[in-house]
Amino acid sequence: MKRPPQILDPPRRKRSLSEEEHALWQSVAKQLKPLRKKHRVEVPPAIRSEAEIAPAKPVRASSAVPVIAPPPKKPMTPPLVPLGRRERSQLSKGKKEIEARLDLHGMTQARAHRALSGFLHRAHGDGLTFVLVITGKGKIGAETERGVLRRQVPQWLSQPEFRTFVVGFEEAHIGHGGSGALYVRIRRSRI
Repeated sequence: MKRPPQILDPPRRKRSLSEEEHALWQSVAKQLKPLRKKHRVEVPPAIRSEAEIAPAKPVRASSAVPVIAPPPKKPMTPPLVPLGRRERSQLSKGKKEIEARLDLHGMTQARAHRALSGFLHRAHGDGLTFVLVITGKGKIGAETERGVLRRQVPQWLSQPEFRTFVVGFEEAHIGHGGSGALYVRIRRSRI
């Protein structure tokens, strides 16, 4: 049996729903509950008056709702990466050069933070690769009270403000200060 010629629908649609299928779809659609409500954006009065003045044109349902672009995302700060075993070995043996040093002995936390920030900015700007930050081991006493800067500097280096300059850091070899110093790898500056 031959079908009578039909009016062609848009190419993405192969056929229309029969009355029975349409009724079934309507019953299913009535039972569904939306996951969340769509917030309507109120049109400012100046735009609304222009829209009312303009002649009415047929509008597709998808273009009737204004699209709001999400706010631009801030670039994520890169994660810290520990130094490789080979790099650490070369630094401790002197095969790779430590290009700059910063000694924080005897500084207050606020002064040490400013000094570390300025030092890392300069090292990053100068294109240095490895630097040594000496925190000191702290005075001998209770382990929890020992070496405030020794505890704080690794926390500071992990913060987003420093991660833009620092690739990673690790405790230095005993010849460079051991637990009282850190090897810091500086991130290359983008041209």
